[in-house]
Amino acid sequence: MKHNPGKRLMTIGLLLLAAALALTAYNVWDESRAERSALAAAEQLQQEPVVPLEEGEQPFYQLHPEMEMPTVEIDGRRYIGRVTIPVIGLDLPVLTEWSSANGKIAPCRYKGSAYTGDLIIAGHNYRSHFGSLKNVAVGEEVLFTDVDGNVFSYRVAAMEILDGAAVEEMEAGEWDLSLFTCTYGGQTRLTLRCTS
Repeated sequence: MKHNPGKRLMTIGLLLLAAALALTAYNVWDESRAERSALAAAEQLQQEPVVPLEEGEQPFYQLHPEMEMPTVEIDGRRYIGRVTIPVIGLDLPVLTEWSSANGKIAPCRYKGSAYTGDLIIAGHNYRSHFGSLKNVAVGEEVLFTDVDGNVFSYRVAAMEILDGAAVEEMEAGEWDLSLFTCTYGGQTRLTLRCTS
């Protein structure tokens, strides 16, 4: 019996193409699911009641900046607030802590606090999450609203590309807010550095 290497290579090629199409379909579905989940949580956060301050009253976090940021539970997950970037129409909830599972739902607090001026937020590069960070220019406004309705206003001061393993570099500097996401391939992190 004669073996036909061309037929075998054609079969392997078709199998690889089918696998690539299946992976692409899964990624599209996963991103769509993440977008729906994040939008639903953002809507619920916007509807959270906010207690107005009396005239001359300081927000509690200003008196106690080291306090843990308050959270709200939505669908079994805890959120600390919302990040908004008007120039790209982004308004997303921020989960309390980073994990791979949480990152598939919404951006997450990687480290720090808005109250102490060192908040770092990580998000997937889904189109509906942080995939558009690359389109935000230096000088653009970024807002973070905590679950108590306190709004923190920032301006983008720099954009950096950091190595994926550069944890110390990510946490370094006197930035009031940092937003980061993976670049395609996952080897580096696109990072927006913001000041208040």
